[in-house]
Amino acid sequence: MKPGRILSGMRPTGRLHLGNWVGALENWVRLQNEGWSNYHMVADWHMLTTGHDDTSRLQSDTHEMVVDWLAAGLDPEKSVIFVQSAVKEHAELHLLFSMLVSKARLERIPTLKEQIRDLHLDEQTISYGHLGYSVLQAADILLYRATHVPVGEDQVPHVELTREIARRFNHLYCRNRAPVFPEPEAMLTRFPRLRGNDGQRMSKSAGNALMLAATPDEIAVYVKGAYTDPKKIRANDPGRPEADPSDGHPGCVVWEYHRKFTPSEAETIARKCRAGELACVPDKQHLTRSLADALAPIRERRARWADDPDAVREVIADGNRRARAVAERTMDEVRGAMGLASTAEVPR
Repeated sequence: MKPGRILSGMRPTGRLHLGNWVGALENWVRLQNEGWSNYHMVADWHMLTTGHDDTSRLQSDTHEMVVDWLAAGLDPEKSVIFVQSAVKEHAELHLLFSMLVSKARLERIPTLKEQIRDLHLDEQTISYGHLGYSVLQAADILLYRATHVPVGEDQVPHVELTREIARRFNHLYCRNRAPVFPEPEAMLTRFPRLRGNDGQRMSKSAGNALMLAATPDEIAVYVKGAYTDPKKIRANDPGRPEADPSDGHPGCVVWEYHRKFTPSEAETIARKCRAGELACVPDKQHLTRSLADALAPIRERRARWADDPDAVREVIADGNRRARAVAERTMDEVRGAMGLASTAEVPR
C-alpha cells in the first residue's frame, strides 16, 4: 500500500496500558516508520462527551498520555502530535458538517448505542454533543484530509459516516472545482485488542491492566495472576489454549499474549499445553521474560521524557502549530467552496 496520511488519536486518560500499545500505538509507530504522514490527536473535546462534569485532571492526563506516546516510539520529527482543542478549526468544520447529516443517521451508529448501554445512559437525556461526536470525529479526520484511518472493527461505522459526509460535501459544493475532501479508508488494526489478565477487556478502571512502562517485578506479578485453564490443575493435565464455549472457558490469556509477543513459539506452546507437556508456572515465567524484554525500550524512553517535561510541552506546542497550519489551509478551501467569507475577509 502506498503511504498516505493518517489521522488517529485517543481521549486523554493519563498513563497508557499494554492494550493501548497493541490496539493502536504499535501500529502508529510502524506506519510512521514506513513513511506515512502521521497526525496524532489528543482528543480532549471528545473526552467531554462523557466526562464534562470533571475536567480537573485533563491537563495532567494529556501530559502523561503524550509521554507514553513518545515512549512508545512516536517521533515528533515524523509525526504531528497535537491537542484537538488547540486547533479551533475542528469546531468550525464540525459545525458545518452538522448541517449535512440527519439526527436519525447519527442514532444508527452502533458504537453510540453501545456507549448508551454500557454507561447506563438515558437515550432521552443524552447530550447534543454526545449524539454528534461522530460528526466531530469526521471533522477531525477530514480537516487533515487523511486518506486512511487506523481503527478496530467497532470503529468502521464512524469511518463510513466520514466517507458519506465527504461525498455529500464534495457533491454539493465542488461541482465546478476539484473535491476538497478525500474519502478516507478504514485501516484495520492487525491485533486490535488484548485482554486483561482476568480474561476480560483490559481497562485501568477494571484493575486488570498492565501499564506500558511496568517494571519487570510488576510484570511478574501481573502474569502470575493471569487466567489460564481452570481444568488444568496438575502440570501434566491437558490444557485448552483456545476458548471452549461448552463451559464458558474464554481461552488462556497467557497463550493469547504468547501469540502477540512470542509468535514464533505460540503454536509449539499450544501443542505442548494440549498434550499435557507444559506446566503453567514455567510458561508464565517464560511470558514474563518476553514481556519484560519487549517493554524495556518503552520503559527507558519514558524515563527520559518524564525527566524533561519542558521538552514534552514543546513537542505538543510544535505539533499544535503544524496542525493549525494544515487546518487553516483546509478551512480556506472549505469556505471558498461553500461561498463563505474567508478569515481574511471577516471585518475585525
